[in-house]
Amino acid sequence: MKKTLFLAFGLATALSNLALSGAALAQDRYRERPPVVVSPDLAAPWVMQLAGPNGRPVVYPRQAAQPRTIYQQREQQPVVRRGIFDRSPAQQVAMRPQPLRSQIEPQFLPQTVAYDTKEKAGTIVIDTNNRFLYLVTGNGQARRYGVGVGKPGFEWAGEHRVTRKAEWPDWTPPSEMIQREAAKGHYLPARMDGGPENPLGARAMYLGSTLYRIHGTNAPWSIGSAVSSGCIRMRNEDVTDLYERVNIGTKVIVM
Repeated sequence: MKKTLFLAFGLATALSNLALSGAALAQDRYRERPPVVVSPDLAAPWVMQLAGPNGRPVVYPRQAAQPRTIYQQREQQPVVRRGIFDRSPAQQVAMRPQPLRSQIEPQFLPQTVAYDTKEKAGTIVIDTNNRFLYLVTGNGQARRYGVGVGKPGFEWAGEHRVTRKAEWPDWTPPSEMIQREAAKGHYLPARMDGGPENPLGARAMYLGSTLYRIHGTNAPWSIGSAVSSGCIRMRNEDVTDLYERVNIGTKVIVM
């Protein structure tokens, strides 16, 4: 019995000493903790070093800045709404190219001017040299329009009466004109229906029994020039205005 108690007391004492030794050993292991070393590179993150007093700071290489991609907002295109009468792209390509001269000079636009004449109100006087048509209104005034006149070799002068009026007239080129243009390589149709592409334009006033007319045009940039085969041409909006002011039987003087 005594032997058993002695053995138990000895075992307990050994275990106690072992525990105290282990605690002391643990305290010795962590008695000197390694210092915290901060990287001197301010651009690098803070790194805790556990390699002891001889530890070296870990320096991460600085990464090159990546270029930023800037996306530009695409300019919004206007929405085009097409109607049933709009031309398709193929038809637009086939259209006649616009001339360089798209506007006439201001003096050829309609305006009321002082005009001294012995002719009665309602008379039309055409000054071919200056490319003006005057509609006498009386009281020393006239309504003046710019016109295109006959090219060299096709000038004429005289006095006639308006014998016929037509809206969007058809065009039947004279045989002489067809032959003359064919010699230049320009082939004219035997007849052309009235419309925006017709050389006679929106209105026509026929002079006497001649082939000459005061008419509109599909080439408004030619107003103020000598380019016709003898006819007096006007812008469509101008010939329409004159058409409403003139009656059959109106006297027309071409100078």
